[in-house]
Amino acid sequence: MRLRRLLLADKPSDQGRILENIIYLELKRRYREVFVGTLGANEIDFVALENTVPHYYQVALTTREESTLLRELAPLKAIRDNHPKTLLTLDRDPPANFDGIKKINAIDFLLDPKSIETL
Repeated sequence: MRLRRLLLADKPSDQGRILENIIYLELKRRYREVFVGTLGANEIDFVALENTVPHYYQVALTTREESTLLRELAPLKAIRDNHPKTLLTLDRDPPANFDGIKKINAIDFLLDPKSIETL
């Protein structure tokens, strides 16, 4: 652990990667298939398949800045289907819904698989 801190100095970007890895591992536990998605120039952090039905996930440490929120929502808004789309952050804000894209706290998601269904 000390070597990691010396090399990375707990940069916020490192925290974002750690959060993405945690979410990835949880998605692998919940779904049969999980992969990174692309749609044109957009990257969707994770596409999880449940009985061939995709569930789309974006992961960010925070989306408190409007520019960050818009950047994280853009890939999900570009998807033109009606399958579940979720933005996971560490923000302790109440759950929100942006044109069908659910934003919830990542810790709530990790602790309660049904937390997505509350919106």
